[in-house]
Amino acid sequence: MPSNEKEYNGYLFDQLSILEEIEEVAKETNDIDRILKTVEKLKKRVNRKLYQQPPVENEI
Repeated sequence: MPSNEKEYNGYLFDQLSILEEIEEVAKETNDIDRILKTVEKLKKRVNRKLYQQPPVENEI
């Protein structure tokens, strides 16, 4: 478990980076629509956590 909000945000940014790489590969494959829909859904989940209001620090 991350010990602070900065560390937690770092994990979320790493997840976004991975999704962006998958998105790049998906654009080169045949089943692009299905892959991109899944990636977009996952990116929305990560962004929801990353930009939540109030920030995680206020809950601890």
